[in-house]
Amino acid sequence: MTIMKKLLTSAIASTMLVGGAQAAISDETVKIGYLADMSGTYRDLAGPNGEVALKMAIEDFGGTVNGAKIEVVSSDDRNSPDVASSTVRRWVENEQVDMVAGLVASSVSIAVSNILKENDRLGIVSGSAASSITNEHCTPNHIHYVYDTYPLANGTASAVVKEGGDEWFILTADYAFGHALEADVTAVVEANGGKILQAVRHPFPTSDFSSFILQAQSSGANVVALANAGADTTNAITTAGEFGLTQSGQTLAALLLFLTDVHALGVESAQGIQLTTGWYWDMNDETREWSDRFMEETGVRPTMVHAGIYSSTMQYLNAVKATESDDAQTVRKQMMDTPINDMFAKNGIIREDGRMVHDMYLAEVKTPEESTGEWDLYDIVRTIPADEAYRPLSESKCSLVTKN
Repeated sequence: MTIMKKLLTSAIASTMLVGGAQAAISDETVKIGYLADMSGTYRDLAGPNGEVALKMAIEDFGGTVNGAKIEVVSSDDRNSPDVASSTVRRWVENEQVDMVAGLVASSVSIAVSNILKENDRLGIVSGSAASSITNEHCTPNHIHYVYDTYPLANGTASAVVKEGGDEWFILTADYAFGHALEADVTAVVEANGGKILQAVRHPFPTSDFSSFILQAQSSGANVVALANAGADTTNAITTAGEFGLTQSGQTLAALLLFLTDVHALGVESAQGIQLTTGWYWDMNDETREWSDRFMEETGVRPTMVHAGIYSSTMQYLNAVKATESDDAQTVRKQMMDTPINDMFAKNGIIREDGRMVHDMYLAEVKTPEESTGEWDLYDIVRTIPADEAYRPLSESKCSLVTKN
């Protein structure tokens, strides 16, 4: 709805109050709902600090847009599609939330996007990885902003195969994200001449990876790939270290590893691991300046998800300002029409399928000797250009994509 419609609706409702009570006319508002895992497996990569990043964007924007106050509500989705769906339905039907931000677990994002479509509200997915979110699960009511499993496979998996890792064991988180990453990695490995010897799925989340690492060691594969994220990844890497997996000659490939994961592991344990990322805090003066402000607020350096939440919130608010509307379709079109040039991305674009396309980066974790500080963790090995990183529209299954 437009901001004016929202104000008119509030005024009409106020005049209908009976019993002589004084009418309470609410201010015009643009309301953003922040939904993420605030306490579980994905807490560190997004979580409460993602809400800090969102509020930093609102503060930097000025706190209002076209005279309308910007408000935030937040909730812990507990990585549950049912919990998330119930929360978002309440937000959009009863609390007039205009845009839902955060969105980490892919199963949550897919469930929420359907509710947003039903109610014609907007969602910006910053934490989820499944490429299916803007492929077979695309809708006209959400944007996938930071990264997805397609460039993770194109970056990390192709690099490992080219370095001689041609026989793979994949350990996969058993839900939408893990399935998508496994499928994308399998396609890249096979296209580059490698083969998948075995793919095993683990419950999400999992604390004990002992039996899975033993399977990996006995598989005969020279690459053990982790198609999981967050605490699942760090637990699996720790277990692999305890079992001497890499010492026995196998390569460990973490297909989705966040800065907070590497920090938790330490460079002694994580050194040499290659990974694909959409952003790194120490890339240039612009990223460092924003990251210093973020660290003052949180005590930690930001992940690519934290940076993406800030960037996408600013892009959303700029679109609301430009269109003088918070109508989902109006704002989404404006965001699609406006290239993204900020501390997160240069010349980023939002495609018709909702995928925000920008350069990605192949990184390698530094050795203890190379690292000069607690958060000096990555060497950027190479840039993966945007048009190489993401699934081409010609291969899309998205119903919104115009086929020529």
